[in-house]
Amino acid sequence: MRRISIDPVTKHKICSAGLFTLLAVIGQPAHPASAGFVPSFWEPQSHLVKPSLEGLRSIRFLTEDDYPPFHFALPDGRLSGFDVDLARAICDELGISCTIQARRFDTLIDALNGDQGDAIMAAIRIDPQSRAKLDFTGPYYSTPARFVSAAALETAPATPERLRGKTVGVQAQSAHEAYLSAYFPETMRKAYQSQEQLREALASGAIDTIFGDGISLSLWLESPAGQQCCRFRGGPYLGSGFFGEGVGIAVKKGNWQLRQTLDYALTSLAKKGTYANLYLKYFPIGFY
Repeated sequence: MRRISIDPVTKHKICSAGLFTLLAVIGQPAHPASAGFVPSFWEPQSHLVKPSLEGLRSIRFLTEDDYPPFHFALPDGRLSGFDVDLARAICDELGISCTIQARRFDTLIDALNGDQGDAIMAAIRIDPQSRAKLDFTGPYYSTPARFVSAAALETAPATPERLRGKTVGVQAQSAHEAYLSAYFPETMRKAYQSQEQLREALASGAIDTIFGDGISLSLWLESPAGQQCCRFRGGPYLGSGFFGEGVGIAVKKGNWQLRQTLDYALTSLAKKGTYANLYLKYFPIGFY
C-alpha cells in the first residue's frame, strides 16, 4: 500500500489549524488553482438506483489518526478530517448507523480481513498492488503530481520544452523521479532524500523548481515558508502508472454488495453537493 508523505511539522500545523478551504479543479487544462472549483469523479447524468440494504444495518469504518487533513485526532481524542466526515455523510445518506475506529496504518488490512471492520478509509491508493489485496469503490480523489517554482520565476506552465536543460529537484527513488525521467528526459534532475529537504532547497533558493506530490505541496504552500517563496507552476499530472488510479474506499475482496452501496452513496453525495462542501472545508490551495 502507498500514500502521499506529509512531514511531521506540516501534520502538526494542519491538526492545529482546524478547517480549510479547497480551491481545486480536475480534468481541466493545466493552470493555477482557482476558487470555486471542485473535482468530479462521477457522471453527472448517471441514473441512481439505490441498492438493497438488506442485511446491512451498520458500517464499521477503519481509518488511522495521524494523516491530516484526511484523518487525524483532535486534542480531545475525537476523530476528524475529510475521510472521517465523508464516512459520516455516507452513513447519513444511507440512513444506517456507522462507527469509525482508528488503527495503525500497517494493521488496517489485517483488521478488515479479521472481520474487525467493514471498510477502510485511509488514503490507500488504488493500484495493482492494493487491488491484489482489496476491492475498491471508484476513486473519490486522486494524487496528482505538480511542479512548484520560486514566485519570482516565470508563470508559464512547466513543459518538457521549457524545462529542457533546466534543473528540477525531486525526491530520490520516487514515482516523481521516474516520471521526470520518462517524460522530461532532457531535464536535469537533482535528487533529494526527503520531501522536507526538497522543499527547503526550493525555499532557500538552492533550486528554483521542484516536482512532487500535489497534495503535500499544496499544504506546504499554505504554510508561512511556502507562501513567502513559491507557487504552483502549471497544472496536474495524473499518470496512473506512476501515481495510482486515485484513492477509493477499500472493502474485502468479493464484498460486492458493500462496494456497490458505497459507490451509490458517494455518487449521491456528489449530486447533492455534500461532497463539494466537504472538499471545500479542508483544503486551502487546490492541488489539481
